[in-house]
Amino acid sequence: MKKLKQLAITTFTALAVVPAGLAMAEQTRTHFNTVSVTTSLIGGDATVGGTVIPFKEVTLVAQMPGRVTFMAGIEGHKAKDGDVLFKIDDTELQARRRAAAAMVYQAESVLRNSQMQYSRELYAPRTNSITSVPGMGIPATFDQFFTRGFANSIGNTNTGLERQADLYAQGAGISQAQSALLQAQANLDAIDARLRDTQSTAPFDGVLIQKMVEVGDTVQPGMPLAKYAYTDYLRIVADVPVRLAAGLTVGMIVPARIDAANGVVEARVAQVFPTADPVRHTVRVKFDLPNDTFGGPGMYVEITVPDNSVPTRSQAAVPAEALVWRGSLPSVFVLEDGKPSLRLVRVGYPMGDGRVAVMSGLKGDEQVIVNPPASLVSGE
Repeated sequence: MKKLKQLAITTFTALAVVPAGLAMAEQTRTHFNTVSVTTSLIGGDATVGGTVIPFKEVTLVAQMPGRVTFMAGIEGHKAKDGDVLFKIDDTELQARRRAAAAMVYQAESVLRNSQMQYSRELYAPRTNSITSVPGMGIPATFDQFFTRGFANSIGNTNTGLERQADLYAQGAGISQAQSALLQAQANLDAIDARLRDTQSTAPFDGVLIQKMVEVGDTVQPGMPLAKYAYTDYLRIVADVPVRLAAGLTVGMIVPARIDAANGVVEARVAQVFPTADPVRHTVRVKFDLPNDTFGGPGMYVEITVPDNSVPTRSQAAVPAEALVWRGSLPSVFVLEDGKPSLRLVRVGYPMGDGRVAVMSGLKGDEQVIVNPPASLVSGE
């Protein structure tokens, strides 16, 4: 769209005839502030409807069955990343956790005992124990020095192999105790994970925009609890017809009208979805809104997108101060042969610089009166 030229305000002097009935008829001079109607060539465009959405939005759902025991707040409650928003009763899980923790303590005790038995076998082998050697009716010392050596020599036993087997058995006991400890710890970790699922925490800084349960409600896994969103930045989502989506590219600036914003704001194309809806033949497009845009999620918005299938046309525009609202129909006073003439017009959207687009009623070369008096009458 070409940039419109600066409006030039001029002063026009018109003749007004004093009504009959006065003692003396005289001519007075009435002054009007006038501006020229500006025109510009604009390309074809179309208006599509959209909805304001948060920059990010998630639905918090229950992960565990139970009764809701805590809720952080109602709609509009602001939270920080990691804040607890909902809690579900976890009495049974807490009891199971205590039992699992006891199993961990028991497994640790068994492991320490296995390690101690291994150390004992390593430094004080049972094969060297005097009390463990079968007696022959003579002192155990004689058995230790003579009987064991005689048994090894004739092949009845092998002291070295016995010691190796004892060490292996004690090592296997350590491995089994370690496995039991890992299993008990894994069971405890699983219960801790389920306990974490009884709480719904904020995944990012944001605000609760809709809650679906109350304290005391019983929920099941998968049941929605609330909608949580990041609303510091807003977006528009719109389903744009395919022929119009072809003219949109990421980064393009288009005008958007939000009733809450009281005018037109600039929206930037943030994302054009790669596929079209096979039923409605539309493409979903997201637009970023300026940071200071007034409004909130769910509001209706109209976006003006270029339509290359429509040829360019001339569009007139006048200052908003030139519009006269008498009833529900807008009009302007146009100077014709030095006299004001009331002309009905059809207006479009505000253009952001104090002017309002005029769709019909003006050709573009007229002089319109700015801030006309309330008593001004057409043709006088």
